[in-house]
Amino acid sequence: MYLLGIDIGTSSCKVALFAEDGKVVAQANAGYHVFHPQKGWVEQNPDDWWKAVCKATRDILQSSKIEPEDILGIGVDGQSWSAIPISSDGKVLRNTPIWMDTRAQGICEELISQIGEDTLFNISGNPLQPSYSLPKVLWYRDYLPDLYRQTDKILQSNSYIVYKLTGAITQDISQGYGYQCFDMRKGTWDNYLCEEMNLRADLLPEIALCHEVVGRVTEEASRQCGLAVGIPVVAGGIDSACGALGAGVINDGEVQEQGGQAGGMSICTDNYRTDQQLILSYHVTSEKWLLQGGTVGGGGILKWFEEQFGYEERIKAEKNGISRFEEITNLAKKILPGSEGLVFLPYMAGERSPIWNPNAKGVYYGLDFSKTKAHMIRASMEGVAFSLKHNLDVAERAGVEVKRLRAMGGAANSQLWTQMKSDVTNKPIDVPNSDTATTLGAAMLAGIAVGIYKNFEDAVAKTVRVRRSHVPNERNLSVYQKNYRTYLELYARLKEMMQ
Repeated sequence: MYLLGIDIGTSSCKVALFAEDGKVVAQANAGYHVFHPQKGWVEQNPDDWWKAVCKATRDILQSSKIEPEDILGIGVDGQSWSAIPISSDGKVLRNTPIWMDTRAQGICEELISQIGEDTLFNISGNPLQPSYSLPKVLWYRDYLPDLYRQTDKILQSNSYIVYKLTGAITQDISQGYGYQCFDMRKGTWDNYLCEEMNLRADLLPEIALCHEVVGRVTEEASRQCGLAVGIPVVAGGIDSACGALGAGVINDGEVQEQGGQAGGMSICTDNYRTDQQLILSYHVTSEKWLLQGGTVGGGGILKWFEEQFGYEERIKAEKNGISRFEEITNLAKKILPGSEGLVFLPYMAGERSPIWNPNAKGVYYGLDFSKTKAHMIRASMEGVAFSLKHNLDVAERAGVEVKRLRAMGGAANSQLWTQMKSDVTNKPIDVPNSDTATTLGAAMLAGIAVGIYKNFEDAVAKTVRVRRSHVPNERNLSVYQKNYRTYLELYARLKEMMQ
């Protein structure tokens, strides 16, 4: 018997089929476009997500030869802070802004002036930023009033795929943090704040627990994606929280390090704990919280660099029979830690926590004639590690003790990059199921719902295995501390110019 996990990422969806012990039976990816229609606008078409899910699902059913009837449950996770407007008959009314979209900056300023920053933060546990879902919905209200009137519900990325699979309209509890009218202590909508914001409360779906079965695969979904009619589907959750579960982070003080398209970290906490510079969400376990740092810079930094400057490495990678990313990281290995003073700010689409500046820019500092492409690659990787450290430092100043990290995402496959992060943060890092932690976490939610696992502890014990570990290299600590100070000072000095 098997479980299916579906992950709606920024550049592609990933679908994976798991055995009860967490081993991958089959997996497939399918990509889609990211649109940049105007400065600060970053959008995707939710129907492109669904088409990709259908393609990837059919691919794994074909490659695995597994009978669809042998799949006992389905979990779906997805990127944060979508705002998908659907009509009463279930049609998507426009592309959704995604987590990188910052068009609603003015909306945030108006809302803070109207209601007060402290009031919003005290209810939601999060600062109001344009990348969140709430300002995007209010942007529809102010700039697309006809669409706003036609909209029946606003969905998140995972809840849209759940809707396409089952016809059920839901909002899982872990994605509630995208709205400052979500009471982070109670896990409910705050109707009073909705009224104060002039937000239609009827747009917000009923909140479901992440491991709650909300529907079953319909005949129409079965025709499109090949799954058996009637398979239970759970509400699912945000990708970072499912990734934390899939990495085994379920107890107080355990920390997940995210190395996907974006970067960041998630600290599991038993207690309600907030910080203005960080992000607070419910964990997919529904009874704990995740104090998070979410950064723009992650694996997407190397993807951008390779696309723009890696033609020669693409040719070499094909010749050598390795991936293009392995080829460019092999260049970085030739450069000493610290990149000989070259420092990179990875703010390629503004930056989220802890600086929350949609106008922040990427910067290479320290270029001279001695620097090569290899220096720039290594500095790029180190800059992402510095952004991780920045978030961890803020969390520790807020009173959270961080002893050890668990890495996940494609970047965790790079031993070089993971070791850099260990050296920069001065923390040991364990690497479990790096490529499949997120889809595994989604599948584990379904496994708990259908009774394959007794509870979250049982699910982790049966599925999560640490494959390798990294400990900080003390010889590199001083050079990274120096570059990290430069990293912080660069932004402090350039902040006003970036505006």
